[in-house]
Formats: sequence, structure tokens, C-alpha cells
Amino acid sequence: MAGTNAKRVLRISRETQPYRTELTPVSFLRRSAYVFPDKIAVVHGDRRYTYRQFEERANRLASGLRAAGLRHLDRVAFICPNTPAMLEAHFGVPAAGLVLVPINTRLNSDEIGYILKHSGAKFVFVDHELEGLVKPLDLAGVRVIRVDDTGAAGDPYEDFLAAASPEPGEPWIEDEMETLSINYTSGTTGRPKGVMIHHRGGYLNAVGELLETGLSFDSTYLWTLPMFHCNGWCFTWGVTAMSATHVCLRRVESARIWDLIDKEGVTHYCGAPTVQIGIVNDPKAHPLPRPVTCAVAGAPPSPTLLARLKELGFRPVHVYGLTETYGPHTVCAWHAEWDRLPSDEMAKKAARQGQGYVVFDLVRVVDDTMQDVPMDGETLGEVVMRGNNVMKGYFEQPDASAEAFRGGWFHSGDIAVWHPDGYIELRDRKKDIIISGGENISTIEVEQAVARHPAVMECAVVAVPDEKWGERPKAFVTLKPGMKATEAEVIEFCRQHIAHFKCPAAVEFGDLPKTSTGKVQKFVLRDKEWKGRAKRIN
Repeated sequence: MAGTNAKRVLRISRETQPYRTELTPVSFLRRSAYVFPDKIAVVHGDRRYTYRQFEERANRLASGLRAAGLRHLDRVAFICPNTPAMLEAHFGVPAAGLVLVPINTRLNSDEIGYILKHSGAKFVFVDHELEGLVKPLDLAGVRVIRVDDTGAAGDPYEDFLAAASPEPGEPWIEDEMETLSINYTSGTTGRPKGVMIHHRGGYLNAVGELLETGLSFDSTYLWTLPMFHCNGWCFTWGVTAMSATHVCLRRVESARIWDLIDKEGVTHYCGAPTVQIGIVNDPKAHPLPRPVTCAVAGAPPSPTLLARLKELGFRPVHVYGLTETYGPHTVCAWHAEWDRLPSDEMAKKAARQGQGYVVFDLVRVVDDTMQDVPMDGETLGEVVMRGNNVMKGYFEQPDASAEAFRGGWFHSGDIAVWHPDGYIELRDRKKDIIISGGENISTIEVEQAVARHPAVMECAVVAVPDEKWGERPKAFVTLKPGMKATEAEVIEFCRQHIAHFKCPAAVEFGDLPKTSTGKVQKFVLRDKEWKGRAKRIN
């Protein structure tokens, strides 16, 4: 009955308000399939899907989920690499009036189990290579469908699509502020928080991405960035909006990336600095015959990396944001006069985080009383944001949401300076979060894993600089009297309890620096590890 009433209200609204439609990125696929039905939309190995086929597959996913009895705003999880199925999920799930839960493929079974339970997912689609992550879990009441990624009959995912209708269904969206996706991010408590994004924000962020990176009808986008990361920074929708071509990539391999750049005529891709470092240092690296735009974020890129990208013919676009802001929120928009600067000064300009996208609000840098810090390039403050591409809040965590939104702004937890030209530049992190290769790692979560080792009395974990990953966790450990443990033993122990990328890269044994009240002074540990560096962020 509720669904019938909602449809009636929606129909009346359309009849009486011809000046308004609810914004949703799902509309991008409908438009591209209508205008360019025969254009290649998706490339995956030898497979090619036109925009007509892409829309039909998304429609089948939507109608199949509805036919399974799912109700408005029920959650559907996907645990897949960058494959057509994962791309189709970004349209088929919300087209059915449901909420997408894209899950980090690097997590372990326990972490995935927590997300599935916390989100209340009714369906989970899992890639065949990752099926072992869900098999140990108690998934009573959850329907699991394996994705073999073959595109052929006999693949459970393909069979699910084949049994459903290819026709577009009646839209279930009642309000553009409805939750579109719940994207889980690591928090300071160790357990991930579910960032709720809405249809309006997804639409506008997608438009922002195509504007800032220059995506066009002729563009070919390579999926080096995980689609589970902030919905692929909303490029899942932005590339589709321009009727450009998606080139899928199951795993990031620098040599494969160069092959696809050359073979498929790639014009755009995104990635954290660690991905970019692998690309520019690969044996196959060579000067490009045409410019390739690469958005860089996840951690601040070094001036050296930006300079090397430009030498090869890439056009780096430095952006910054968080899962809570749908991915990128600011861009270091380039000024023509900077081209006349010496190369080192030019690179320093490019390494700043800049200011808000053209479709977003400008960011501020504030002190503890929410007052703007001086624009002197020296005074530290916290970066705060607000506007259409700030999350609705954390799913089922009202207290955490209220804390994040105190003062009417979203608090990033990132410490920055504000330059005289209005651009911001990150200098440190307020939260105990390590960003390694673009992935968030909670120091508390790692500390808890280390502390479970029978020989460990107490420990502290901080970020240390890493040339490849930007940052990695390092554990400082005090052992119990009479107990012994080696660095390798502690690391291996952690690998049995948390995802491998979260495990300490190094372990140092000894007493921990403390205040008179017994609180560990992490800043002392950080000072030692970052000595000689201008920034406490890498």
C-alpha cells in the first residue's frame, strides 16, 4: 500500500510541477542509451557492450531484484573488482529503488560480515575470486549470487539477468535526497562507518568530475580506481553521463595499464599516488603520443611525482576529498601564469589541495572555535566542508553523525593551512587515520590486533612515510615481562586477524613515551618517524 501511495504522489507531483524532476545519476544511462544506443559503453577484455546493451543489463538487474521481493530502500551489497557487474550495480540497484552497498574487496571475512550485518543487506553479489570471503559467514536471510565474470550462460550472475525483464521499470525514487549508496569507511573506533550518500549528491558529484577532468563524448576512461571507493569517485556515473567508454580492469597492474592506454586509446583514469608511482616507473612507461588526464587523490602527491607525470605527457589533476564527500571535493585548479614558474615552484603549486569544485561550496580552514584561520600559509586549522556533496550522515550512528556535523559543517579531521590565494594545503591529520595507497586504516583497529598477541603488553600505532604507499602503519610495542616476540611474528599474527594491507609494516620494541597521567604520547613517535620532513602527511 505504501508503495502504491508513493507512486501516486510521485505521479501527481510530475503533473503539477513540470518545472522539477528529482536528480538521480541513474538518468545518465537512460539518456546515453537513448541518444547513442550503438556506441561502445563498456570494454572488458574481448567483451564489448553498447549503451543499449549496458542499459538492458542494468534494467534486468533492477527488475530481477524487484521480482525477488525487495522493498524500497532495501540494501544490496556487491563484492566485486572493476567488472561490468560492478558497473551495472551502480545503475541497476538504485533504478530498482534500492540502496547499493559496495564493499572493499581488500577486507577480510570478519570485516565483510560486520558490514553485511550492519547494513542489513538482503542480497550480496560476490565475484568468484572473492567467494571465499563470504563462505565462512552466517548469512541467514541473505541471498548470495556468485559472479563468474564470463558474460555467458551458466554464470550465476548472467543467469540472474537472463531471467529478468530488459524493460525499464517504473522509478521508485520519491525524493532526490533518498539514500543512493552506503559506503563504508574506517573510523577512529576501528569498526567501519556507513557513509550515506543521496541521489542529488551523486548526480552533482558526477557532473563535477566530468567538468574538472574534461571528460567528453570522445573520452575513454580506464578503471584503475576501485569502483567500491566512493562509487569510483562517482566516475561510474560521470563517464556514463558523457556517453564515454568505460574500460574495466580486474586488478591494477602497471604493465597492463600501459597496454590498455595504447590499445584502447585511454584518455582518463584516476588513482592514488601509489598507483601513479607504479605507472611512471613501469618498464613499459614511455612518452605519450596524446595527453592522458589522470586525477590524483587518496593522499597528497609529491611534487616529484607530479613532475614525472607531466614529463611523460600525462595531465595530472590534483583533487582531494573523503568518502563523506562522495570522493573529491576540491581541485587544484591550474592558473596559466604558473606555467612560467621554475619547475620546482610549479610542482609545489600543483601539490596543494586547492578549492571546491565549480558545483560545490568552497571549503574553509578553521580553529577550534570554528573561526577562519588567517590566510597566511602558516596557521594550522581543520578543513571543514558543507553543501550538496556532503553525506547525509553515518548509517545507524546518529551520535557519530552529530559529531561530524558540529557547527553546521562537516569536519574532515584533516589539518591544513590556508594560502593567501584561497587555496588550502594539507599538513597533518587530526584523526588517527592512516591513508595507505588510498585506503583508510584506523590506528586503533591495528592497535587492537597487535594487542591480542599473547606477548604484547601495550602498543601504539602511527603512520610512517612510505615511498610506494604514501604511508604505512608502524607498531611500537612493549612486551610483557619475561615474554618474547619478533617483528615477523607480530606482523604474521596481525595478518591472521585483520586485512593484510592494514597490518604493520614494521614493529619496534621498547617502552612507550607517556604523559604523567599514563597517556601514550603518539606525537613523540610521529616526530621521530617524520623528522626532517616539512609535512606530517605523505
